[in-house]
Amino acid sequence: MNRIKIVIAFLFLARLAAAQTAPPADIATIEQNLKKLDVLGSVLYVAAHPDDENTRLLAYLAQEKHYRTGYLSMTRGDGGQNLIGNEQGELLGLIRTQELLAARRVDGAEQFFTRANDFGFSKGPEETLRFWDKEKVLSDVVWVIRKFRPDVIICRFPTTGEGGHGHHTASAILAQEAFTAAADPKRFPEQLKYVQTWQAKRLLWNTFSFGTVNTTAPDQFKINVGVYNPIIGKGYGEMAAESRSNHKTQGFGSARQRGDAYEYFKTILGDAPKDDLMDGVNATWSRVKGGEEIGNEVEKIRKYFDVDHPEKSVKALVALTDRVDKVPDEYWRTQQTKVLDDLIAACAGLWFESYVPEPTYALYDSIPVHSQVLDRYAGDVKLKSISIEGALKDFGDEQLQVNQPQTFNNTAGAYKITQPYWLEAPHDQGSYKIPGQLYVGNPENPDLLRANYVFVIEGKPIRFERRLVYKYTDPVRGEVYQPLVIAPLATMNVASPVHIFNSSAPQTLQVKVKLFKDIKTGGVKLDVPGGWHADPALVRIDNKKKGDELTVNFTVRPDGAAAQGGEAQLLFTHDMDNTAYSYGIKEISYNHVPDITVFPPAETKLLNLDLKIAGKKIGYIEGAGDLVPDALKQVGYDVHQLSENEIMNGDLSGYDAIITGVRAYNVNPRLAVEQPKLLEYVKNGGNLVVQYNNNNGLVTKQIGPYPFSVVNRRVTDETAKVTLLDPQNPVLNYPNKIGDDDFNSWIQERGLYYVGDVDPKYSAVLQMNDPNEAPNNGALIVGNYGQGRFVYTSLAFFRQLPAGVPGAYRLFINLLSKPKNQQP
Repeated sequence: MNRIKIVIAFLFLARLAAAQTAPPADIATIEQNLKKLDVLGSVLYVAAHPDDENTRLLAYLAQEKHYRTGYLSMTRGDGGQNLIGNEQGELLGLIRTQELLAARRVDGAEQFFTRANDFGFSKGPEETLRFWDKEKVLSDVVWVIRKFRPDVIICRFPTTGEGGHGHHTASAILAQEAFTAAADPKRFPEQLKYVQTWQAKRLLWNTFSFGTVNTTAPDQFKINVGVYNPIIGKGYGEMAAESRSNHKTQGFGSARQRGDAYEYFKTILGDAPKDDLMDGVNATWSRVKGGEEIGNEVEKIRKYFDVDHPEKSVKALVALTDRVDKVPDEYWRTQQTKVLDDLIAACAGLWFESYVPEPTYALYDSIPVHSQVLDRYAGDVKLKSISIEGALKDFGDEQLQVNQPQTFNNTAGAYKITQPYWLEAPHDQGSYKIPGQLYVGNPENPDLLRANYVFVIEGKPIRFERRLVYKYTDPVRGEVYQPLVIAPLATMNVASPVHIFNSSAPQTLQVKVKLFKDIKTGGVKLDVPGGWHADPALVRIDNKKKGDELTVNFTVRPDGAAAQGGEAQLLFTHDMDNTAYSYGIKEISYNHVPDITVFPPAETKLLNLDLKIAGKKIGYIEGAGDLVPDALKQVGYDVHQLSENEIMNGDLSGYDAIITGVRAYNVNPRLAVEQPKLLEYVKNGGNLVVQYNNNNGLVTKQIGPYPFSVVNRRVTDETAKVTLLDPQNPVLNYPNKIGDDDFNSWIQERGLYYVGDVDPKYSAVLQMNDPNEAPNNGALIVGNYGQGRFVYTSLAFFRQLPAGVPGAYRLFINLLSKPKNQQP
């Protein structure tokens, strides 16, 4: 019996993990929740990525129809590009997870994920489902359906490919199979000890009109979602824009839309709706035994609700809990109890939160917790207890003072590092490893520390939860809440994720150690792969205090028989236990999402390359954000970020090459003004290397000295054969001789947004293609102009260099190295 209670609690906590420290309690929110209390219907929207969801429809379903509404994103958007910073891969996925949660706080829906990793653009669902491991991701979709129990499921994309991206099509295929599998006890039976089978009423495809693709039709079922909500004071097009504008890493700031707007639907499985999305579904209290009387009581409470005195509704709301507690349908009893309890707290003017005085604590720390409680009205409200991690503080039904904040102190134990659950273990390219069934679907860790409150309101014990947070006052932003971080005892950050060796000469590997707890005795060790040598064997760290930061150095060299490369791992040992820890720390901070702290493995990649370098001084023009400058510094280049003043008024002739960052011609409008100066630099003997840009939103069409077009073509197979079209071209020969082996071990893709309509004055250097596609020559073009050279490359160097791909380094260095005697 106790085990069942724990499981139910875990499932319940999962929904609260992303909640704010205290939910909104304004009159508009109260009135919206009074309506929600009277609706027993649910809709699940399914797509592939952050930003795929139809925010206008989600807002309409959650805020106008008051259905429990969820968005299931197959991935966290890990494989995309970042328009606001240089985070890629898992780090980008962490930011986009929080962007989705921010969007849901606006439109009122809930957020879910599968274990699928966004491994990059995929041209077909077959490849996608192979990488994802279809059966595992299907089990996740089935789990979310069984747990969420949607009456209606809606896909953003069809199974027939009009969505373009293979991930899009795969999401529809999985939703269609899960629609049936969720109701089949023979499919994924291991889930049934936690949830029951579930059959949704219908599966619909939310058809669309994107660009030249229009899948809507006049005979399709449609809903006008452009209506106005006078309680909120916004239409759903306005709300959708606010929600979508949280996707800042993708540059999806949106204009508010007002007025009629229709969404169209095609029935895929189940009964087709005729008059209403919920045709055939009883979404009122009468769907559950004894619900008719509850519905009547809710109607009375709504009818007599006094916006000037919401506290007058508390007694009736509390009385209603006795009826709701007796509802035999566990799912709707749980859902509506949460809505009812929050309404009681809001109407009673009850505010409470639990916070900690420091942002970070170490494993094994005792964490002081301050819980502040305020009863704004003179109601019958008593505080019975506050418990954290099982440590109960009983107040014996203490009467709260009216409108007087009271603070109560507890402690919590730091027993687990706050590592995102999907990053706790190494994962393959297609999917993350999930530590257990109860974690599946959750946007964040469901077991984060929280305080459990019991209040006695109008004689009835009512339970609430608040997640523990760090609260502080910023002189600019005011009162700020951030997540509580539990760190390992120490973290070790290597100066560079890749260390390049092109001789047997030793290099210094610098490590920054940060302590989160007092250490009496400890040390840092560097484990290197076979064929490498590190000295010293151990760096002692003794008698250090919490907060100390120090730098330790190891001398590393390849031995005579060293392999090309491998991972070197840092290990921290200490007197607290016998475990050797290997954690770095990465902190991500943007104002539109909570701060993110993650503890990646403390390691660096060692590469022993046959690498020749010509030139030294590089000018870099920032784009959307990438790590290419750091990679170039690692191999010995002097990289300088160029300002507009330097470009327009400075002497650029001293730069051996100038590089534009990824998507620079999309995000930097000043490049339209600076471009003539850059081409003048080329004409006078310079070497300009332009990395890929999106074909939409270019600030100038004259990127190069001669015409070409950026087009939406790419090669997503990172193993695609590469043919050298112009073997004698200097970019394939100086200073490194490029051959077939240099295109081994690339990650995620060859390149994206290739070029077309190329002027014959350019030379196309490489040819490649995805399976069953025509050869593509648009990955790398080179043209002489005046005394200099212009290079445009769509190859994904911004991914390859930080990952330490050997051939990518050799080729990119060639692009930067115009031979001094090269004649135009």
